[in-house]
Amino acid sequence: MALLNIMKEGEPVLRKKSRPVEEITDKIITLLDDMKDTLLKAGGVGLAAPQVGILRRIFIIDDDPDGAHNVIEFINPRIIKTEGHQEEAEGCLSIPGKWGVTSRPLTVTVEATNRNGETFTYTGTKLYGRCLCHEYDHLDGILYIDNVLEMLDEDDVE
Repeated sequence: MALLNIMKEGEPVLRKKSRPVEEITDKIITLLDDMKDTLLKAGGVGLAAPQVGILRRIFIIDDDPDGAHNVIEFINPRIIKTEGHQEEAEGCLSIPGKWGVTSRPLTVTVEATNRNGETFTYTGTKLYGRCLCHEYDHLDGILYIDNVLEMLDEDDVE
């Protein structure tokens, strides 16, 4: 496994739309493994392929709040349902040291494919609902700062 370089704000790849994954190859599996290592090392909640310079419709999230690391892989994800509303602080590994309040659905359901080619659905609420939207936006070249309601000082973020 390898740690990947996380692209920072201003890198053109972060503003481009990602292409679907047509076939799950060994290269895609290696990318997923390397993204997991990179996410865990960086201490983030989610990471999208464009953030590591790869324009493919892939993202991962670590949905274990207890720290045991339950990384879920999403290939060609589609948001199929949203419910509720929340306005909370967001940050991004590609925009270190900046935080902002965004408006997102409270609960988000995504349909995607896993590394074995199987279709699954995943529902995230609160932090994980925000994370699903945040990572999905990366696949379309959208950064959270494009929709921020209010920028925060680092001291304002818990």
